Amino acid sequence: MPQSGPVERSRDRWISIVLSVLLHGVLVAAIGYSWWTFKEARPEPTLALDATVVDPKSVPGLGNLPQPQPPPAPPAPPETQAQVEPDGPPQPTPEELAKREQEQKEQQEKAEQEAKARQAAEDQKRLEQERQQEEAVAQEKAAEEKRAEEKRLAEEKQQRQAQEKAEAERKAREAAEARKQEEEDKRLAEEKQKQAEQQAAAEREADLRRSLDQELRQDAAHSSAALASWQSQITARIQRAWLRPPSARPGIACVLHVTQVPGGAVTNVSIGSCNGDQAVRESIEAAVYRASPLPPPPDPGLFQRDLEITFRPD
Repeated sequence: MPQSGPVERSRDRWISIVLSVLLHGVLVAAIGYSWWTFKEARPEPTLALDATVVDPKSVPGLGNLPQPQPPPAPPAPPETQAQVEPDGPPQPTPEELAKREQEQKEQQEKAEQEAKARQAAEDQKRLEQERQQEEAVAQEKAAEEKRAEEKRLAEEKQQRQAQEKAEAERKAREAAEARKQEEEDKRLAEEKQKQAEQQAAAEREADLRRSLDQELRQDAAHSSAALASWQSQITARIQRAWLRPPSARPGIACVLHVTQVPGGAVTNVSIGSCNGDQAVRESIEAAVYRASPLPPPPDPGLFQRDLEITFRPD
């Protein structure tokens, strides 16, 4: 749009110049034709000669020359022809000359008016093109300003969104850190409480163990003699019930595993390490069953279901 204006003005200017040249050429041709017509219609001027008529006879040497015969007289014009028409076109009358001058003047004025009208049209067209160019420039400027404003608003919006996102992320991090710190504090409190409970339980268990140990030591001190006496009674009963086989040798020592129920009834007997032969083993096992029920302990708290007895008959 901004480049089409100058090209059209140059083209219109050349068209105007060509039309103006053609119009002036027509005017010049019309003026030349009028001048030529006026020249042809004007009679040719006659030259005035100042001369003296001399008789040839009075001039020496000319009297003997033959005298020219006078030309024959032209025939008399007819009576109907009042006068002889001059040669060439007739001369224009003053009215015709004035009319021609008026027509030339009107044509010149018309040409000038047309030229002025064309110039005014060209000026109007040029002004219209300049106005259109100005409007195009203004529209382009307005569009550029609008694009710049839209870009600025978009950048502000993007920056605002980035700030809001950063703020949300910061708050989320702070909340996560707060939750993490709270969980850590809770875990530490739970661990501390658990440690305290474990320490208290350990202390209670240690106190209980110390109490039990003390009671066991006291019970062992009180019952060691009774337990030894009860085991001696059981061994003595088994030895009384034992029938010594012929293969038994002196120095027999066998470990007996005896299972009993409350009341002393024997339910199972097994022999561990023993330096006797098979007959000795079987005889000792039979002696344990024959000794059932075993004697009860002097203290019911000393009763044991599984007994380990070392049998030494000698």
